[in-house]
Amino acid sequence: MEGKRIMKTNILYQHGTLALLVPGLLTGTITMKELLQHGDTGIGTGEGLDGELIILDGIPYQADSLGNVKVVKDDFIMPFANANFADFKFLTTLKDATPAKFATVALQEKENANTFFAVQVKGIFSYVKTRAVVKSFPPFDTLEATAQKQSIFEAHNIEGTLISYYSPSLFHGAAVAGFHNHFLAADHSIGGHVLDFKIASGKLSRQLFDTLEQHLPITNKEFMDHNFAKDNIADVISKAE
Repeated sequence: MEGKRIMKTNILYQHGTLALLVPGLLTGTITMKELLQHGDTGIGTGEGLDGELIILDGIPYQADSLGNVKVVKDDFIMPFANANFADFKFLTTLKDATPAKFATVALQEKENANTFFAVQVKGIFSYVKTRAVVKSFPPFDTLEATAQKQSIFEAHNIEGTLISYYSPSLFHGAAVAGFHNHFLAADHSIGGHVLDFKIASGKLSRQLFDTLEQHLPITNKEFMDHNFAKDNIADVISKAE
């Protein structure tokens, strides 16, 4: 007898790694339908770095390189994504907050954290700068080369949601050490990977995870055969992200 699926809010699910993007292993290896079995909140990118994803309340949005924001279908495929079932706990209200202040508050004034957590900020952003990469096609180039073909978007005094995933430095390569931020405007006029922001006023909530569920694309021959020892993973991820 099939029971009701339990939504475990202590688990951060990750498909793929940022390391596999470095040499250009950009083939989509999970569908959005599959990813949403593991969370109603998340971020990621499409095959060939096709735009930037932000999942809110179970709805997956894609911000593409033309500045469009749209809901993607179940068959949308991704090489990398994070997802979790939302259980954010309110911490504080931020005012006139830079990325540095945001980080200080989210880390609760510590220099770093040794566990994964997600941060959600809902409010008014006096400034936000995002990017979305132009979709590439096989044969894929490296992450560094592909990420140079990106579009930059800016907005002022806009309502929206910032979703951020924090990774401990120990896991740099599997993810990006520190904060990985995506944004979606309430009116869907702008979204994407966040390059800079300032929060005019917003409510910051946080969700801690005690478990990282790392899912790898073992049916993808390119991934299984690739020798990552030859890749400058840490430096390339730091530059690209």
